[in-house]
Amino acid sequence: MCRMLIVAAVLLFPALTRVAEAQVAITPDVVYGHKDGLAMTFDVFTPKENAKGVGILFMVSGGWYSRYAPPEQTQAMFAPLTAKGFTVFAVRHGSSPKYGIPDAVSDVRRAVRFIRLNSEKYGIDSERIGVYGMSAGGHLSLILGTASDEGDPKATDPVLKVSDRVQAVVAYVPPTDLTIMVRPAKDRLPAYDRFPALDLDLENAKTLSPLMQVTSDDAPTLILSGTKDDLVPIAHSRNIQKVFEEKKVTAKLVEYPNSGHGLLPDDLKASVGEMTEWFEKHLARK
Repeated sequence: MCRMLIVAAVLLFPALTRVAEAQVAITPDVVYGHKDGLAMTFDVFTPKENAKGVGILFMVSGGWYSRYAPPEQTQAMFAPLTAKGFTVFAVRHGSSPKYGIPDAVSDVRRAVRFIRLNSEKYGIDSERIGVYGMSAGGHLSLILGTASDEGDPKATDPVLKVSDRVQAVVAYVPPTDLTIMVRPAKDRLPAYDRFPALDLDLENAKTLSPLMQVTSDDAPTLILSGTKDDLVPIAHSRNIQKVFEEKKVTAKLVEYPNSGHGLLPDDLKASVGEMTEWFEKHLARK
């Protein structure tokens, strides 16, 4: 899915990509925590001019695998956002198969807290933070939008005292109900066998399903999905959109009738426009 957006930036927005690359400062491998003796890191892509003071976190995740790539190779995928003045944080989490979905959720929560705690350093407003991702990254984005907290004031770690709430969410082709994807699930799709992160019991799957966590105070959420998706069927998106509407959460579902799990080029270009407009609308300075 990361490659999909790189293609979008390079092929669909070539002029924009060249300009953005020349006007972005990269801060690589910022350590936001440690686990099992390993560092958890993100890269920062900061516009050199006309920065909005808005932070957008990208979940580096597909199948809950979080793979490293040099930021010089990935910055093109963020060009549509950095060209608009958004500061982008490419957040990596503990990767499958060694780490599971609970670990990934815990990691990205910590990343939001860390970035908010250090918001002044990164030149962003601590109350104007958005998040987006594709597939598993979309799932993690939705979890941050639906099931965050204000932090633990009794924590000894200053990072854990800070809120992990976000103010806007964009989720591409996201799984929203893990209870129909894990091994104990009835009629589970065979394709899920290749994702070891889905080795969860039903109770944990419920807790980690955005569909079951929606409340009226959730962040404004945009979902972008292909109706021909045979890996994460469109029902995932439609079902959570229905619950958002019931709970009166600001939300929008955009369906692409000809696309599957990977959006077709024209749909992908349109979706990037939808994403940037969503962040501009909901993270603009009050």
